[in-house]
Amino acid sequence: MGMLCAVSFNRYGRLYYLDPGELRPQVGDRVLVPTDDGPEVAECVWAAQWVTEETDGFPRLVGLAGDDDLVRDEALRRRKAEAKVAAKRLIRAHGLPMKVVAVDHVLGSGDGGGERSTVYFTAPHRVDFRSLVRDLGATLHCRVELRQLSARDSARVQGGIGSCGRDLCCATFLTDFEPVTIRMAKDQDLPLNPLRISGACGRLMCCLKYEHPLYDRSSTYPTSGQRVTTSEGEARVVSRHVPSETVTVRQLSSGETKRCSLSDVCGSRRAYEEGPTR
Repeated sequence: MGMLCAVSFNRYGRLYYLDPGELRPQVGDRVLVPTDDGPEVAECVWAAQWVTEETDGFPRLVGLAGDDDLVRDEALRRRKAEAKVAAKRLIRAHGLPMKVVAVDHVLGSGDGGGERSTVYFTAPHRVDFRSLVRDLGATLHCRVELRQLSARDSARVQGGIGSCGRDLCCATFLTDFEPVTIRMAKDQDLPLNPLRISGACGRLMCCLKYEHPLYDRSSTYPTSGQRVTTSEGEARVVSRHVPSETVTVRQLSSGETKRCSLSDVCGSRRAYEEGPTR
């Protein structure tokens, strides 16, 4: 058991959980977060509080951001904006089929490390950007790297709103992309319409993976069109609702449609739930 707080480098961006140590940052405080390129400024979006999980493996906050840190952070954001504008202008000038997604910039350090900009982009195919790198380096006066992102990584970096109305999972809490197949949509009786089961990245929605384990255990469910017996007589299954363990049936005698529990239409399930008296 320990304490954790959550920070974000960008508004509505991915949350990172850290051990506050002796610090007690509040929501809105600027804090210093350890990174591979040194401490960076982030905003606390979840105040430090006790949690039941072990916190030994979480990184620890470096401290609260001071005035010098905030000035450096503002200079860093300004350099990122300048690099993004320059990259877009030079891409148009070179006529390359590329789209700039994001830019990272590392300011020069006193230990001899020079400035470095990393431009993330998407493209329909491999692009020869060697001349673009040279022109960008001459314009920004620093070392420049270009990295091509996949469709899913691009959505993760840019963020957005999913069809559910919430922030994209990949931009908030997902750490890895697990394989998602069209079979998962079929098992969940979802319409195989690409517009309905595709995310902002144009690939199958990651959330198809969330409920799929439930459907792996749904062999006891009657299939659509199957005749079943309910308390009101014979009926035919219209659809099934695995998460709530219910099915929708249409009564053969009256044509009435209603939703009932799985145990009402499945004798083996009813026997299992009632069980032997002990």
